[in-house]
Amino acid sequence: MEDSARHLMFHAVIILLAGLLAGIPYGRSILKKTNEHLIEAWKVAHAALPVGAILMLVLSVSFSDLNVAANLKWVISIFFIISGYGFMVALLLGPVVGHRGLTSRGPLAAKLVYSGNLLGAITSLLGTVVLLYAAWLNL
Repeated sequence: MEDSARHLMFHAVIILLAGLLAGIPYGRSILKKTNEHLIEAWKVAHAALPVGAILMLVLSVSFSDLNVAANLKWVISIFFIISGYGFMVALLLGPVVGHRGLTSRGPLAAKLVYSGNLLGAITSLLGTVVLLYAAWLNL
């Protein structure tokens, strides 16, 4: 396994663990019958972070079949690693501070959640475009 794939896998497992651990506050918020917005926020974190991590794991394994330059694989890895951590910050911080991060307006906490979402969205889009280019080179 190449270094880029190993790094992608390592960070994917960290994000997977964070998503699975988000099940703890999700379960507690259900048991305490807190407001629906908080329950939904923890539910999204508990579901979305493992999905993103699984995507990263699949990508890391598929790198061995991707016949492109090593630096292109690094670019893909870096974009998806940054994306994963951006979404992890947004999805775990959002329920704690009570903001969804859909707008940059509001207090610093809202801006941080928004920044995590924005960073995650932009870098996942860029990573996907570079991955599409790498896949096209392999046709």
